[in-house]
Amino acid sequence: MSSENTLDDEDTFKILIATDIHLGYLEKDAIRGNDTFVTFDEILKHAKENKVDLILLGGDLFHDNKPSRRTMHNCIELLRKYCMGDQPILFEILSDQAVNFGNSKFPWVNYHDENLNISTPVFSIHGNHDDPTGADGLCALDLLSCAGLVNHFGRSRSVEKIEISPLLLQKGSSKIAMYGIGSIPDERLYRMFVNNQVTMLRPREDENSWFNIFVIHQNRSKHGATNYIPEQFLDDFLDLVVWGHEHECRITPERNEQQLFYVTQPGSSVVTSLSPGEAVKKHIGLLRVKGRKMNLQKIALQTVRQFFIQDLVLGDHPDLFNPEHPKVMQKVEGFCQAKVEEMLEEAERERLGNPLVPEKPLIRLRVDYSGGFEAFNTMRFNQKFVERLANPKDVIHFFRHRETKGTKGEDIDFDQILNRTTSDMMQLRVEDMVKQYFETAEKNVQLSLLTEQGMGKAVQEFVDKEERDAIEELINYQLEKTQRYLMDRSVEAVEEKIDEEIRRFRDSKKNTAEEDEEVREAISRAKAHREQNPGDLFGDDDISPSEDADVAMDSDDGSAPPPPTRGRGRGRARGQSSSTRGTSRRGRGAAVSSESKQSGRGRAQKIVSPVKSRSIMEAFQATSQRPSRGKAAKNYTDEVTVVDDSDEDVPFSRPSKPAPRTSSTLSSSRQGSQSQSQSYKGVCYDDDDDDDDDEFDPFKSSSSSHGRRGRKL
Repeated sequence: MSSENTLDDEDTFKILIATDIHLGYLEKDAIRGNDTFVTFDEILKHAKENKVDLILLGGDLFHDNKPSRRTMHNCIELLRKYCMGDQPILFEILSDQAVNFGNSKFPWVNYHDENLNISTPVFSIHGNHDDPTGADGLCALDLLSCAGLVNHFGRSRSVEKIEISPLLLQKGSSKIAMYGIGSIPDERLYRMFVNNQVTMLRPREDENSWFNIFVIHQNRSKHGATNYIPEQFLDDFLDLVVWGHEHECRITPERNEQQLFYVTQPGSSVVTSLSPGEAVKKHIGLLRVKGRKMNLQKIALQTVRQFFIQDLVLGDHPDLFNPEHPKVMQKVEGFCQAKVEEMLEEAERERLGNPLVPEKPLIRLRVDYSGGFEAFNTMRFNQKFVERLANPKDVIHFFRHRETKGTKGEDIDFDQILNRTTSDMMQLRVEDMVKQYFETAEKNVQLSLLTEQGMGKAVQEFVDKEERDAIEELINYQLEKTQRYLMDRSVEAVEEKIDEEIRRFRDSKKNTAEEDEEVREAISRAKAHREQNPGDLFGDDDISPSEDADVAMDSDDGSAPPPPTRGRGRGRARGQSSSTRGTSRRGRGAAVSSESKQSGRGRAQKIVSPVKSRSIMEAFQATSQRPSRGKAAKNYTDEVTVVDDSDEDVPFSRPSKPAPRTSSTLSSSRQGSQSQSQSYKGVCYDDDDDDDDDEFDPFKSSSSSHGRRGRKL
């Protein structure tokens, strides 16, 4: 353990981070029934031994939506044992608690309750396993919240849009804005992000002095077209994202080079599936935050049951197995038994000297028997290890590798898509058809410069609103922007390197606000060109969009005054103070009133006679007939320096982006030059599992300058 007298001072937050504890998983299993409770006890014990300020849980505290009485009893027992006491709370909560905990009948943090004596407060969002259900929309966390044991935050009842108000915490001179959003179906949340319906409020005062933490419980890896949340969707003013739901332990902070924040994925504290991701050693994190710096120290969990997994492909051993041999099945069974014995021996070696590790490990051998082989009797095989394994019923898993054949673009039956019923056609959108086409098209007809989403929106404008120049303007605008990008990067005049840079530039914009900005710019150009030359379909005039045109496309900002700060109506509040809140819309750096959002495009689109409209193919062909418009663009490149354990400054530079537009409702503190918005941001973490290093210094490097992006809409 690191020495506590070095930097754990009155300005340093100490936060224990854990996710996906899954209390009650296999509680009726004779061998594994107590695993989750034992590990939860270890997690809370680490919090008490390290004298943390708070515990932050990233969802799925319970495995079932309706946990059993035994599970709930054990959870309450452990929380009362470790989280109640006379230890003083050394940080203040500055935000309006009636907003943070508005779904509770007791809308204040539990350590402010005069009837409770809390020494270590627990803050948690809900996951997909313990999410609110029923007519009252309650979950198990609400029971713990009502009992005063857990502070449940990040709750949203709306299915159309979300407004996330942070918990504002202060300890000495360090301030943390802690955002959270409980589990929502991935497709729904994905659609909200795409439609700019996710708003993150920011404190108006000293905006750049806050360390911003975001806790989320969603799919991080891509399971489908919209069945996950890309990191690029999250706001770029964030400093650290705590990602729950994914069970693989990737707790070491990973830097997102586009958004310039760090992501930590603690993973689960119990093995709930016999998959390779669960075989990674389980950890929790001890997060230290001091000013604008952070350090995440890994803490290995000792009570987690061992899990070993191996893959065996029979076809890779032609010298050992011949599917035509009459006794090949016996040979395969003997080989599999030897593999299981090897894993059992490895588990025994690792368990020696550590009495906290459960005695019986989990073993999984996945056997690919493609190529004419047959599976042997797994039940008879498993009986050989009944007394030595924790999962004797499912040691062997047989599967056959399936060869996937790519779908050609010309195989798509668009006639079938268009010949749908009226109810289906009401939900059919042009951009979805474009996206479906390019997802299934052959590689040689994929878009190399434009993104599928941007092209889909431009085609929608062409079809639905008869914006004849939408596609053409999008192509012209993207050509100009890509040319400037290549010139700024000084790319060598080699075709392969140019193609690689263009592909990288295109991929960096997918599903980001920059992609939406390009479409709005192209449509604004098309409108301006049409309004100036209503009778000329192929005019060459250089039309610059007006500010009104841009506002009309996305009039989310208004001039309504900010709402009054609400109190929680309590007679006693330790460290409570009001705080004026601003809003950030998909990464907006400026503080704006939370009630100043207005949806809609703001003005009606002009209808052009269909007789004068061109076909989509003509719109594409017209791009070669018009000269590119030489429109100047600002080049924004922020340089970031990261503080790490090597005491070296590692610079990162961001790709050039078009100059953002400034809305009339921005606060005056953000209207100045970009140099005034500089703040400090650094990260270092202890990558060694040895906790006995007395020389450990989480903030040993000097602070480094980081330019805050903050898009302004």
